[in-house]
Parts: sequence; C-alpha cells; structure tokens
Amino acid sequence: MRRRSFLTAAGTGLGAAALAAPAIAQGLPEVEWQLASSYPRSLDTVYGAVERIAARVAEVTEGRFRIQPSPPNAVVPALQVLDAVRHGAVPCGQSAAYFYIDKDPTFCFDTGMPFGLNTRQQMAWMTYGGGLELMRDFYRGYDVTMLPAGSTGAQMGGWFRKEIRTVEDLKGIRMRIGGLAGRILATLGVQPVPMGGADIRPALELGAIDAAEFVGPYDDERLGLHHVAKYYYYPGWWEGGAQIALFVNLDAWAALPRPFQSALEQACAEAQSWMLAKYDALNAAALRRLVAAGAVLKPFPREVMEACYEAAFALYDDIAAGNPRFKRVYDAWSSFRDEEYLWFRVAESSFESFVYGAAARRRE
Repeated sequence: MRRRSFLTAAGTGLGAAALAAPAIAQGLPEVEWQLASSYPRSLDTVYGAVERIAARVAEVTEGRFRIQPSPPNAVVPALQVLDAVRHGAVPCGQSAAYFYIDKDPTFCFDTGMPFGLNTRQQMAWMTYGGGLELMRDFYRGYDVTMLPAGSTGAQMGGWFRKEIRTVEDLKGIRMRIGGLAGRILATLGVQPVPMGGADIRPALELGAIDAAEFVGPYDDERLGLHHVAKYYYYPGWWEGGAQIALFVNLDAWAALPRPFQSALEQACAEAQSWMLAKYDALNAAALRRLVAAGAVLKPFPREVMEACYEAAFALYDDIAAGNPRFKRVYDAWSSFRDEEYLWFRVAESSFESFVYGAAARRRE
C-alpha cells in the first residue's frame, strides 16, 4: 500500500499536565488529519464524540496534532468510511464496524454481536479479555488499526409502522438495520436495508422502508423518527452495548510520533466514556417526550425474541464453519461471554432485578 503523506513541517509539540511541554515534545512535527464520520452533525452525541476527540488531541499536543472531523458526504458517503481509511483517502474515520460485514462478518465483533455482550462486558472483553488484540490482528488484513472510541449503551428495537405480535408479522417488512441482525431477521422474512442515519426518516416518509432502528430515544427524537412510524419496540437485542470505532490507516498510524499516538488513544478512551454517560443521562427524558408525542412503546413478544435468538446462533455456527477468521474470534468471544454471564447473573442482574422492582413498588 502506498504511504500517504499525512505529516507536515516539523516543530515543537506535545504537552502534558505533569510535564513541561518542551521536555517531551521537542522536535515533534505538526500533523494535520482529516476524519471522515459515518454520522451527521445533528447527532451531537455520536458525532460530538469525534469533535471532542479532535479538541482533546489539539489541547494536549498544544495544537501540534490537529484533526478535522467531516460528516457523511463531505468527504465520503456514510457507509464507505472503512474503505476511505483503508485506501488512504483519509487517515482516520469514525464508524460502526458492523456496517462492513459484507466484506467479512468478523467486523461485527468490534461493534457488538446480537444477543451478545452488554456495554460493560464488551468493554471488559476489549480491554482485558483479548478482544482488542484479536480485532486489531483482523484489521491488519485491511491495512487499518482501530481504537475503541465510543459506546451507545443498550439500544432500542426501533420504529415500526405496524404492530409486531408474532414472528409471522415480520415477514415482508423492509427494515433499516445494520450488522448481522439484518441477516438474522432475513431468515424470518425481513428485508434488511442498509443506510446511514440521515437517510432513515426520508426513506420512511417515502415508503422505501417499513421499519428502522438507529440508537435510542435521544438520537431517534433528533432524527424525527416518531413522526413517521408509531410503534417503538425494545430491546435492541442486536446491540446490547454497541461500540463505535475510530479506524486509522496503518501507514498513517506508523508515521505518527508515539506521543501523538498516545494522545489519540487517550482522547478516544475519554470519548468512549463521555458518549456512554451522555446517552444514559439523556435517553430517559427523551423517551418520556417520545411517548408523550404519541409513540407506542412495546416490548418484542417473547415468541419473536426466542425465534431471533435461535436464528442468531444458528447463523454464527454456519459462518464459523466456513470462515476461519470469524471462528477464531467467535471461539474466544464465546468463552468470555459464558464467564461474564455467570458473574453478571450473580451480582449485577440480581441487584438490578431487586432495586428496579423495589423502586416501582415505592411509587405505587
């Protein structure tokens, strides 16, 4: 792959709170990067994360490393960010890896697997469970490395024009949905339609799709999805804790001075916790507003959940049988998942089950 020239004139640089800047940054170059995002500016949490990353990197490097975020179509379309980074059109990009499962379904492990790990479990797998090493090894085959750079928390099941009472009701629905969930639902008669977030409402208004999922109440309200579909389902079983990635071109990463690599890693880690906290803080009030505006909040029927669960793991087994890259990650992920479920059932789940019920009874 041809090395791109992402570095510019040399100069002094990176500062840190504990050390004087010249002591650690003397002689470092100035760096200017463009960042392509899959998300529109109107989504001030997920897109806001890359704005925070850029601001933090500039701050800690005293302006020596500058990143300019761009929304979809300013540089590349929403679902072409990985290819733009891979081929060096931009040095980095923000996206959800599961948008690219047509290249290889292994990408889905980076974002989150249907009926898989929740937010904390995903973070634990990536940080201490070997997930980051496995995924970076996989990404090298695409001339890319990745940094965890956001988390949405558990997502909603999306907006439907009609009520879903049985598995039969899924047949023929054209639904905007990403990742392996689309393939799972396809086995039950759904027609998955990939598209970026900004295109969802127009597609619903035009009748090009019958249902759509995105993230959760805060973003869904900003996109205006409640104006074009009535039934709001939960849970988003395909995204128990979706991770957002920062893709970085391998040549660009290798050319980046180590202090700048560290600044970017730290900024991404900070953005990940910031994004999750903001969604958790704002989703509750947004959900109340959506219901007050006429959204009909409904759980997926148990019959539908069970059918989707069985279809999911049948699909994983089929993919693993023919894709050694997927199987390598799936085997490790499955072992970690089993251990995490044991621990969370003992402590987290029992605590939550009690306090949610107790709080509800106190309000009665």
